[in-house]
Amino acid sequence: MNQQKILINKIAQDKLDFDLGLQLLLEEKNNFKELFTTLQNYIFNSIPNKTHYNSEAYQTAIDTIPLKPTYTPIVILKTFPTKIAFNKLASLPENENEKTVTTLLWIFKITDTERRNTECKNGCGHFWHELE
Repeated sequence: MNQQKILINKIAQDKLDFDLGLQLLLEEKNNFKELFTTLQNYIFNSIPNKTHYNSEAYQTAIDTIPLKPTYTPIVILKTFPTKIAFNKLASLPENENEKTVTTLLWIFKITDTERRNTECKNGCGHFWHELE
């Protein structure tokens, strides 16, 4: 697991403050497409019922993103079905990258927390849930 993925998982597991972790991710000069793809995959894999992306945890995450609800990434997620919304997020202009990363990181934090509290609460084989 590379440093970016470790950082994302530490943020999701509250082992690193969200705002600090977000700044570290943004400062690392990460390739946006790579970071976006990682977060998208993590989100899709963390949703308990993989066939239904409108799970309660996913909707709660969207409703609690720590950004103004009128920001483009949030409007897109609330307006379009999940897979279409993610395609639209991927093609936003570069000046939306920080808001998009913030949005996706928050969604992953909420959905992965739900997964750890339900599917994984009695132990799991996810080595990333065992970070120090």
